[in-house]
Amino acid sequence: MQHRRAEEWRAVAVPTEHGGWGFTLEPILLAQAVAPGIAGVGIAVAALSAFVARRPLRILVTDLRSRRRLPRTRAARRVAEACLAAAAAGLAAAVVFARAPWWWPLLAALPLAAVQVGADLTGRRRSFPAEASGALAMGAAAPMIALAHGWELAPAFGLWAVLGARDLVSILLVRAQIRRGRGEPALPLATHLAHAATLVALGSLAAVGVVPIASAPALAGLWVWAALSLARPPVPARTLGWTQVLAGLLVVAATAVGHHLGF
Repeated sequence: MQHRRAEEWRAVAVPTEHGGWGFTLEPILLAQAVAPGIAGVGIAVAALSAFVARRPLRILVTDLRSRRRLPRTRAARRVAEACLAAAAAGLAAAVVFARAPWWWPLLAALPLAAVQVGADLTGRRRSFPAEASGALAMGAAAPMIALAHGWELAPAFGLWAVLGARDLVSILLVRAQIRRGRGEPALPLATHLAHAATLVALGSLAAVGVVPIASAPALAGLWVWAALSLARPPVPARTLGWTQVLAGLLVVAATAVGHHLGF
């Protein structure tokens, strides 16, 4: 009985998307690597809590709409309440310990988060707009943390630009690979065009000092990897997810090193 109850709680509380974990943790890791501090820890707690809350909220709304009262319904409510309380505590800590206003990226991310939440609740969470909006919304944690620790607006939002570029190309590659695995047209041209556009954008931002120069070669490396991946047989979804997590960590590491070394 206890084992079954633990499984029910785990099924409700633990997100299963590898990509979602990457899109949530990468902004936190990058910002803490270049702008560490207590306020950033509070924002990180809020971001992680918001990510974990998605699944129990989706389950809770689904069950309430169907007028079901299952053991998982109670578990989902409690997990969602705990996540919301943790997020509120994290944001309160950020307000107390921040050195400067940090909520501008949060305001910018709210419409993106609304798109994802709406898709979650209407069964469209696998659509490209929902996935892209969710990833970009989570990326706002990086400029929030940087601003809280006294960064200027341009380089803080530059962190978001780097993460956004990485997120978009990753989502397109994963979707192409999943289609290939199903025997459907993969549309690799869209993936290559996205890599080219984001690389040009990051190169332009690096030229004016908004993002580190090192971010552009890291993204170029992802393009090479994408080209090789699309030329080979598709891999299982689990393998695809973990390789994209590693790709994200590469971009985070290159950007952090670039910030610290000034290139």
